[in-house]
Formats: sequence, structure tokens, C-alpha cells
Amino acid sequence: MTLNNSSAQRITVRIPTASGDAIEAWVYLPEGSGPHPAVVMGHGIGAIKAGGLAPFAERFRDEGFVAIALDYRNFGGSGGQPREWLSVPRQREDYSTVIGWAVEQSYIDPRQIIAWGTSFAGMHVLELAVADTRLAAAVAQAPLTDGLAAARMSDPKVGIRLFGLALLDRVGSLFGRKPIYIPGHAEPGGLSIGATPDGPFGEKLMTPKDGTPWNDRVAARSLLSFSWRRPVRRAASVRVPFLLVVPEADSIAPVPAALEVARKAPGAELFRSAGGHYDVYEGGAGFAEVLRTEVDFLHRHATTAAPKAS
Repeated sequence: MTLNNSSAQRITVRIPTASGDAIEAWVYLPEGSGPHPAVVMGHGIGAIKAGGLAPFAERFRDEGFVAIALDYRNFGGSGGQPREWLSVPRQREDYSTVIGWAVEQSYIDPRQIIAWGTSFAGMHVLELAVADTRLAAAVAQAPLTDGLAAARMSDPKVGIRLFGLALLDRVGSLFGRKPIYIPGHAEPGGLSIGATPDGPFGEKLMTPKDGTPWNDRVAARSLLSFSWRRPVRRAASVRVPFLLVVPEADSIAPVPAALEVARKAPGAELFRSAGGHYDVYEGGAGFAEVLRTEVDFLHRHATTAAPKAS
């Protein structure tokens, strides 16, 4: 794909995968033909690109970056069955696939690819920052970096119920049964992934403003994919400049684990954002400073970026 665009725009692309299920991505194109640095963006657990990524992607585009916001397979506009089933290796593979697609585009500088992830995607971005040699830098905000620590943060009674549903759903999948779904958000004590005091606030911010359908749920079997994964233990092997945006008070993603990554990862930068887990998004108390910090980091680590927008 060759571009001679004179004005910024957003296009939708479908990127093929080995499974045959295409990844749908929104590509935000800055002015000019490039080649531009690019930011590959993934969302948190159960969320889709239409729910909260646009304010970041639009700003990155305006700063001279190609922003590529993806829906993981089985979510949003991407293919894959069953719907809302999460697999950590599969989602990380989706990141890798989109990065591979990006480096092949003539309007993207293949030396300047940055992985960006929010919330649950922190697990993927940290692993990519360790292993993916195509990356120039990485950004993780309100990042989940330790699945076991996150599981321990939940109410024990709720945790036992969720684990039971996960096992039941996994057994059912072996017999071809439809998934048992768990809501993404709820009030404290509710049976959901994010049953925290700020859960309803997070649900509001994650709900697409453009009317894109969103189920805000995950298949219960998904919980078996990440509760034992601890990428924090690989922090010392990070190979690229890495910005961690860690909220002052996060009730979902364990703060101590994120701070450990910031201490151990070579070249890591830490920014403590105001508020809680969801305050990093537009509408949250920390959004403006988070966005400013991320833009500054991107410009410092993407040498071919266009001058900052006024």
C-alpha cells in the first residue's frame, strides 16, 4: 500500500493470520507520504479498539506517527470463534502479526516501531519488549505485569467462584459447548473481571462512543490462560526503551509488580499518573498528563518522527 495523502485520516484494514481469522485494525495516517514511525496499539481484557483507544491514536497521528489500533482475534471487528475468548499466546501473536504487517508498509519506517498497550496488554508489551527485535521502544499504561498477583487482589470468595466457572467452561469446551461468559465490570462483590469501586466508571469509559457493539465480557475459560503468567520475572531482559505509566492507586493491575518492572528493566522510565486504573483514559483524572508523557517519550525514541504539533 502506497500513500500520497496530504491530510490525516483513518482507514480500516484486515490483516490475515495463520489461523485464517483476520485481525481488524484502524490505521491512523499522519500527513505526508512518510516513512513515519508507527505505534501498534492493543487494549485491555475484554475491551475493543472502539472503546477508548481513539483519543490516544488521534494524538499520536497528529504528532507524526502512524497509529495502528487492533482488535484481537475473537473480539470486536476481528474474526475468530468463540467470541470473547481470550488466549494470552494468541493475543501476543496478534501483536506480532500486526507488527510484521507494519514493517512491510512503504509509509512506515520499519526501524521505528513502538508497541503500546494498556491494562491487560501490559503482559503482551512486556514480553514483546524482551523478545521482539523489530521494536524501537515500548509503552505500557496501567499495566498488568503479574497474573498471579492480580488474581490475589480479588476477593477470595469471588476468586473461587470465578475459578470454578473457568474450569466448568473449559470442560464444556472439550464437548463443544457454548462458552460461559463473565461480565467485564461490576460493583464490588459482583461476579466479574473488574468488580472494583471504579468498575462502573471504567465500563462507562470503555463503552464505544460511536455505537460499535461491545459485549463487555470474556469466556470464563479465558481466566485459565493468564492467572499463572508472570512476565514481571523477565523485566531484566527488556531490550528497548520502555515507558511504564503506573497509576497512583490501581485496584486491578498490581502496582508493586509494575514498579518492579520499572526498577529492573534496563532503560525503563516510570511515570506515576493521577487517580486509579481507569483514570489514564480520556475522561479520567490522569489522562492529559499521561498523554503528554507518552507523546514526549515517543518523540525521544523515534528519530524520524515529524515535529510536534502546535
